[in-house]
Amino acid sequence: MSPNSPNSTTATTAKNSETNSAAKQVRNLLIVLAAIALSVSIFFGLRTQTPSSSLTAMAKASAPLETALVNGKPTLMEFYANWCGSCQAMAKDLSEIKQKYAEPLNFVMLNVDNDKWLPEITKYRVNGIPHFIYLNNKGSAVAETIGEAPRDIMEANLEALIAGKDLPHAKATGQVSNFTPATGPVKTSSSDPRAHGSQVQ
Repeated sequence: MSPNSPNSTTATTAKNSETNSAAKQVRNLLIVLAAIALSVSIFFGLRTQTPSSSLTAMAKASAPLETALVNGKPTLMEFYANWCGSCQAMAKDLSEIKQKYAEPLNFVMLNVDNDKWLPEITKYRVNGIPHFIYLNNKGSAVAETIGEAPRDIMEANLEALIAGKDLPHAKATGQVSNFTPATGPVKTSSSDPRAHGSQVQ
């Protein structure tokens, strides 16, 4: 068969058509895989940012420490930071707990990255977060827990605090994010992962 015969042209056209079809299938597959990878990365990126945002929102909605110490209600005081994985892990449960006990309790959140809270950080010897201090209705510390705690343990402690009883889990310790308090004015650089600037509460 000569290269210029009609059968040769038809075979070449068929091969080109198959090659183009295969190339289009590979291209479409790559586009689908890229779209899936992008969707997954966006999903996990948003999930990673949400707890930090909710911690900031919860802190803004919390009672001022000065008010909580004098208004005659017991208080749960939390030392936290936006970069704290353990704090983020508890954020959803704590938000729901705070809504449930909003009437009988004060909830105070103190960001350990804010130099303003250094006296309280020192007073309560905060070296891991989340660090919870339970204050009675006179503003005196009656118990503390450090690290992640299951919701039922937190609620049992809060029920006892409201009732003026000893807390059943007064020295509970869970997973923490380590924190080293500053001994003087903190100077942070922009490369410091704890330098949050305007986010500090």
